[in-house]
Amino acid sequence: MRLRSTDVRGAPRMATLGALATLATLAFTGCGGAGAHEPLRLWAMGREGEVVQQLIQEFEREHPGIHVEVQQVPWSAAHEKMLTAHVGGSSPDIAMLGNTWIAEFTALHALEPLDPYIARSPAVAESSYFGGIWDTNVIDGVVYGIPWYVDTRVLFYRKDLLQRAGYDSIPGTWDEWTRAMDAVTRTSGKGHYAIFLPTNEYTPWIIFGLQAGSPMLRDHDTRGAFSDSTYRKALGFALDLFHRGVAPPVEGASIANVYQEFERGTFAMYITGPWQVGEFKNRVAPDVRWDTAALPGPGGPASGLSTAGGSSLVVFRSSKHKADAWALIEFLSRPERQLEFYHLTGDLPARREAWRDTALTQEPHFRAFAIQLGRVVSTPKIPEWEQISVLLREQVEAAVLGGVSPDTALARLDREVDRILEKRRWLVERKRGAAQATAVTP
Repeated sequence: MRLRSTDVRGAPRMATLGALATLATLAFTGCGGAGAHEPLRLWAMGREGEVVQQLIQEFEREHPGIHVEVQQVPWSAAHEKMLTAHVGGSSPDIAMLGNTWIAEFTALHALEPLDPYIARSPAVAESSYFGGIWDTNVIDGVVYGIPWYVDTRVLFYRKDLLQRAGYDSIPGTWDEWTRAMDAVTRTSGKGHYAIFLPTNEYTPWIIFGLQAGSPMLRDHDTRGAFSDSTYRKALGFALDLFHRGVAPPVEGASIANVYQEFERGTFAMYITGPWQVGEFKNRVAPDVRWDTAALPGPGGPASGLSTAGGSSLVVFRSSKHKADAWALIEFLSRPERQLEFYHLTGDLPARREAWRDTALTQEPHFRAFAIQLGRVVSTPKIPEWEQISVLLREQVEAAVLGGVSPDTALARLDREVDRILEKRRWLVERKRGAAQATAVTP
């Protein structure tokens, strides 16, 4: 997903924004009829914001009393624009929201809880979605978004180089995978590696943590847990790949053209997302044999977890046309609309039913994604998570390139995470104290 890092907001500001959201909700209740003079406003980012207008035409034919006004928002400006609109009382009725932003906008009381709509909907049911993806929209047991499209990370690999090393497929466990990477590096020769793990990306270090069973945060997501044994196991596995010489210990930016080096065999494996399928097809020579595979895990395929990414559709609490907004979500959630959206954008559909279509079943490189989407896990659902992810990347990079010991890197990381979450701890402790006071009141 193409997201920008969020900034950290203190408790007083969050309280102020929460109060503004409450006032907006009180001022704009009601659900009815976005007519020609007051359109239903949809904000969507990037390419998705451009092509969704083609789907809207059919929606308006089915709902002649509703006119939808689509605003395309650049990804680079989307986060700040959404926040500014919320504070200024000018939020859209419905929006596409990256699922890592759901927690932040929920904390600001900006989003409408969707459970009542789901309960009476014949078109939207939790069972129709990948469990880990659906969970990214659930905060404290309440659903605030409906998955629109999904992504996750899998392993792209050179089939020919793997077979030359004596393996017909990617092994399922970390130990077996490591042995296969040793063999690939050995048979490929000097200056060639089994896997490229860019130190300027944080996703692999999150994935390894999820696979090792690390919560990454503790105490109700108010403190870092990177120094515990589970994340130490994850970092130990990652660092061992560099120490064994199967991953090049270089900054990610030092490999200027990933596709060219993959084609040359400089590295044989790369963890990345579904948008790269088209890029690899277009930019890697046709005679290079490559494929995708679900990620291995420490205990086998079932533990080969990956991140739950994508974007969801949300309704803002301030909307005066919530029923119409929900009707649009139901329309865009239909399997046939999801497939149409896939053909227009290349974004993978969120609905399981859409994955039965030949457009996806006959694309061999998407089979790994279909498997992996059944093994995705949500990252901690707090507004500060993206900033913490950047800190994680910096400390792993220091351990890989800067000679910093794993213990030192993780201790530094936990200290920085604790500092970032200081105001969150204050809010949680204040809430807990209020609950305890209420419990003892006669």
